[in-house]
Amino acid sequence: MDSVFIYWDNSNIFHEAQRLTGERNEGAGARYRVRINFDNMLRLAHADRPTEKAFVAGSVPPEMRQLWNRMESKGVEVQLFDRGSPGREEQEIPDRVLQLRMLEDALDYNGDPGIVVLLTGDGAGYLEGAGFHSTLERMHKRGWRVEILSWAHSCNQRMRKWAEKNGVFIALDDFYEAITFMEPSSPGFELAPARESAELDLLRRPTAQLR
Repeated sequence: MDSVFIYWDNSNIFHEAQRLTGERNEGAGARYRVRINFDNMLRLAHADRPTEKAFVAGSVPPEMRQLWNRMESKGVEVQLFDRGSPGREEQEIPDRVLQLRMLEDALDYNGDPGIVVLLTGDGAGYLEGAGFHSTLERMHKRGWRVEILSWAHSCNQRMRKWAEKNGVFIALDDFYEAITFMEPSSPGFELAPARESAELDLLRRPTAQLR
């Protein structure tokens, strides 16, 4: 099929955006003011193609609830996790849930594979046969087309090279102005202006082709 299946590791995408923003000329306290434009990021992921499923793993800060509600209204399934839970790494459970969902879809759509679009840079666990990279390889062997969207500085290099050879790697850096915006500085902090998102240009976005 030509429909896309989106799997979005929000914590990885957001935290690495903060790191990148800190290196850009975005004014005082930039890494604390940067936000993801979820509408543009979602459109960058599906690239105006039919979306069969979209799944986002995120965290539960109350100030994010309105955002998650809006994403759910667009047909995106959101699963939230408590970042403060003791006894486990912050990303361990969300990553495993995303990988499980990917494998479930690979089984449910066996014989009719689509396009897997993964938003993350985390390629840990590959040498042990685990993690996102191994999951993508399993899906690719069963006919799935693969697209990875990640910040260039943070993407696991082994996974990136594999994607460039077997599918599509899209550096989010190339769309930075469209998929982020800046909130103004808070009262009492050094003055820094807001920045709205630029228009998203999908003509620069490659897509995975039928094999």
